[in-house]
Amino acid sequence: MFVPFGKGILKGLRITLIHAFRRPITTQYPEEKLTTSKRIRGVKLVWDSQRCTGCATCAKSCLQGNIVIRTSRGDHNNYIVEEFTLDAGRCIFCGLCVESCPYDALFFGRVYETVEYDRQKLIYSIDDLTRDSDTAISAYYHPEFADALPEQTLLMDREHTGIHLTFSSPKDTSSSGETN
Repeated sequence: MFVPFGKGILKGLRITLIHAFRRPITTQYPEEKLTTSKRIRGVKLVWDSQRCTGCATCAKSCLQGNIVIRTSRGDHNNYIVEEFTLDAGRCIFCGLCVESCPYDALFFGRVYETVEYDRQKLIYSIDDLTRDSDTAISAYYHPEFADALPEQTLLMDREHTGIHLTFSSPKDTSSSGETN
């Protein structure tokens, strides 16, 4: 009676029992937050006003035109950045602005959860983007920051949890002696 179904039921019960007695991997999100990748492209840029010369290379390389820089001439024939805005609501986070900055004045932040009901609140001004001592910076295109950042816990570490996935290919019927 169980001959055609017995093998399948036993395989299914085996998988069920393996998953029933393992450690849960669910994270209770708002209370517990996992550490993201060191090279995350966060939703907010970090701007270093000390390094920026106002050359606007980042604004020129932006595909969407989301970065606006307005400068004026300084006393020593240099640029003074008066306005630096980013429209994060339209940004595609491609990273070209960070990569093109010749003075390493632009970084991705590690913030990944910004939700607003009003799109105007996603336009960040010079005060919102300025880097200070406690701003978390991503190691995207800046590998020198990677050692100081915490290890990623976002993806499950399968070696420490005891879960091993094996993938088998479909059975090859040509070598089993069957003829077509």
